Amino acid sequence: MTRFFATLAAMSLIATPLLAHGPVDAVASNPPDAPYQKVSDLVPLPDFLPGMGELFVDPATLPAGPFVAYDHDDRVVSTIYMIPLSQMNPDTNFDNLAVPGGAVDHTDIYYNAGHPGVAEPHIHIVLWHVPVADEASVAE
Repeated sequence: MTRFFATLAAMSLIATPLLAHGPVDAVASNPPDAPYQKVSDLVPLPDFLPGMGELFVDPATLPAGPFVAYDHDDRVVSTIYMIPLSQMNPDTNFDNLAVPGGAVDHTDIYYNAGHPGVAEPHIHIVLWHVPVADEASVAE
């Protein structure tokens, strides 16, 4: 597990801003281009989640994502992965994570007990595209 987090942190520093569906420009504005859809249209969640923002995801990538998060000014603030704990084992590797939101400023990783859309316990991997001080743009 320690190797996983060390690898993830290293990847977040060098991750490419390309997504399998196209370049960063596809998510530069809210709403992003297809195939992304608003998460609140897919599962019973509010349009804006305090601490995360307004989320969009390509439904084909569920439950893991990537989810692209926007602040109240429609600015991309983070790319989020939600990895079910049941998928974590010593052989689990996450190579070439897509970072559709662009360059990564810093990374947060935390546990979540489950919520609509990803009901089982999982980890959130948040690749922030804004400085720590700008996280306040999604606080409320």
